[in-house]
Amino acid sequence: MTHYYELYRRSSIGVALTDSLDELIKNARISPQLAMKVLLQFDKSIAESLENKVKHKATFKAGHLHTYRFCDEVWTFIIKNPNFKLEHESLPVDKIKIVACNSKKPGEAENKN
Repeated sequence: MTHYYELYRRSSIGVALTDSLDELIKNARISPQLAMKVLLQFDKSIAESLENKVKHKATFKAGHLHTYRFCDEVWTFIIKNPNFKLEHESLPVDKIKIVACNSKKPGEAENKN
């Protein structure tokens, strides 16, 4: 079985899904095992959708690198005052959090030539 990163579970849609599943479990409408299957499918579906359906790209000019960390093969960066450039507009923001994972899915074999 292929594993997918669980990081989209912390997005607004992932939190809403998790809250809904918790409510269904609490009301004995579904089992915890079914809820886990739904979350695993969510991880797979969101990763595949973002990979295959998102066509637009954004660039940003970094402001100040506030925090960075590398743990369990995942980089996390917090950047203050970056400036995003989307298609034809520029968007300044207070801070962003970037989570960067290996493009290979966890458990997928490395292709060594």
